[in-house]
Amino acid sequence: MEFLVRTENQLPVDTPEELREQLRKAERERAMELRETGILKRLWRVPGRNATVGLYEAEDPAALHDALTSLPMWKWMDVTVEALATHPQERK
Repeated sequence: MEFLVRTENQLPVDTPEELREQLRKAERERAMELRETGILKRLWRVPGRNATVGLYEAEDPAALHDALTSLPMWKWMDVTVEALATHPQERK
């Protein structure tokens, strides 16, 4: 299944810069692992916000949930997920 995932980082403003950098690095590393396994297909930044839009592919919603909760910044993310279905015009 494919999913469109919108995330916005809501890390508290008083988070120490050192911790912010550690989390950013860990987040990048985990995202690369998800790319390597084929779960994270594409990732876009949202200009002007600390947000992303991603195309994910997972066996089912539970597998997607597991992938998203494995992200180091998970507990500070506002997440919206849309399950995607193939449009009839896309079928061959």
